[in-house]
Amino acid sequence: MRKLLFILSSVLVSLSCLAKTEKCDVCVYGGTAGGVMAAIQSSRMGCKVILVSENAHVGGMATSGLTATDINKHLAVGGLAEEFYREIYFHYMNESAWRNQTRDEFMESTKKRTFSGKNDERKMQWVYESSVGEEIMSRMLTDAGVRVIYKQRIDSPSSVIKRGARISSLKFSDLLSVKATVFIDASYEGDLAAFAGVNCVVGREGTDKYGESLAGIRSHQLLSVSPFKADGSLVSGVLPEQEYGSFGSADTRTQAYCYRVCLTDDPENMIPFSKPVNYKAEDHELLLRRILSGEKKELKDIITFTPMPNRKTDTNHLDYIGASQNYPFGNWTQRDSIALEHRRYAESLLWFLGHDPRVPEVMRNEMNRWGWAADEFTDNGNFPYQLYVRECRRIVGKYVMTQQDVQGARSEAAASAIGLGSYALDCHFVNYLATTDGVRIEGGMFVGTKPYPVPYGAILPKEDECSNLLVPVCMSASHVAYSSLRMEPVYMVLGQSAAIAAVLSLRERCIPQEIPYEKLRESLLENGQILEYGK
Repeated sequence: MRKLLFILSSVLVSLSCLAKTEKCDVCVYGGTAGGVMAAIQSSRMGCKVILVSENAHVGGMATSGLTATDINKHLAVGGLAEEFYREIYFHYMNESAWRNQTRDEFMESTKKRTFSGKNDERKMQWVYESSVGEEIMSRMLTDAGVRVIYKQRIDSPSSVIKRGARISSLKFSDLLSVKATVFIDASYEGDLAAFAGVNCVVGREGTDKYGESLAGIRSHQLLSVSPFKADGSLVSGVLPEQEYGSFGSADTRTQAYCYRVCLTDDPENMIPFSKPVNYKAEDHELLLRRILSGEKKELKDIITFTPMPNRKTDTNHLDYIGASQNYPFGNWTQRDSIALEHRRYAESLLWFLGHDPRVPEVMRNEMNRWGWAADEFTDNGNFPYQLYVRECRRIVGKYVMTQQDVQGARSEAAASAIGLGSYALDCHFVNYLATTDGVRIEGGMFVGTKPYPVPYGAILPKEDECSNLLVPVCMSASHVAYSSLRMEPVYMVLGQSAAIAAVLSLRERCIPQEIPYEKLRESLLENGQILEYGK
């Protein structure tokens, strides 16, 4: 027994010697594109920076399939985001970047899908291959001298060590902690903010919360198909009957998540689809009924193949509607399981569309033109590593952006702008609902906007909750406003602005909430941010 105790004590001593606390000025949690830009900016301004990525990559969705960038107003994008898209532009100006088509051929093919995909005057291009995007982001991080720690996650409130209202360190495991003066939560999930005690919300506010006409549960679109295996039998349905709530009321549901897969029709770079081990055709029964009813006539009515360079695609609308609801509230084991289910669903759907004999032959033939791009995501079976978390937590911060801000009905935001948004109010469907009348699909919207300012207060928690944290991704906004803000270029812009504020707070020896806006504005403009559209 004495010998066993000695061995155990020796092991504990050895582990304590291995335990490491990394120290820095600014710690950025979240390897998203917003996190990458925050880390680069902090380092360029002379700070010691650590970027912590939850997986083995950097760039988030911007390097994991979502490469048909949601830019409809390129003049609203400045700073490091503009620099990144300029690097993309110059990469594809080299003939060596084109292996199976010319630049002109590609640009012609993408015009209708990506607002032209480039601007020659500003030398920006916002359609690209995922591997190219990650290569450029990694190089920018290296050139800036950013220390990146991969595959680390915080998983509970005990991971965030606070003294009063300030975070002092993050504990990732018994062997690693990161201590910093200022923290930036650039994750898609907002775990750092939530575990630090910042008030967060999930889901949709009701119309009465902020007076938003588009808030809450939306109108139910009736589909022309039955949800039941046997007509009229609720117990034999392909969809569950649900208590859903009244029009305009609040709930905790999120819009659908998906993977933005990269496919190719180039036989020399293609890996054919294989039948998933756990494939279940019944998962796609509802879609089959929509196809056979004539509602979905062509493959493009189901999924979207946006052309990317070298005969690849950014493939959208593999949405697993209704399957994301538990993700924001889950631990990482549960989230990984949900992500795996989304992967299974995506792989199964592609196989179903190409091989189920009930699918019209013309649709099957079109689907079978495509396969996995062999030179993308080579460490993950050619499948994207990042689940498209379209929305998760949102902080309730110093300023809550609403539909009125996005649609230009409030002027307060312009007085403290740190960047611009410009995309439409775009929410994918939230859920299916089975009723005796048929199938209803709920939650979607797409409403155009004009460029609008994002105020500094939208990335700031209230100081009594946390006084050394900025949150540029899970920002302070209603569900409606977030449906426009949730775009990768906006995350990049706000990530850079958060970093500028973090560094200024260090220089001024004040908390971020106390930085004089005029000083912040001056530094934002010096670093290329665009704060007024067209100026």
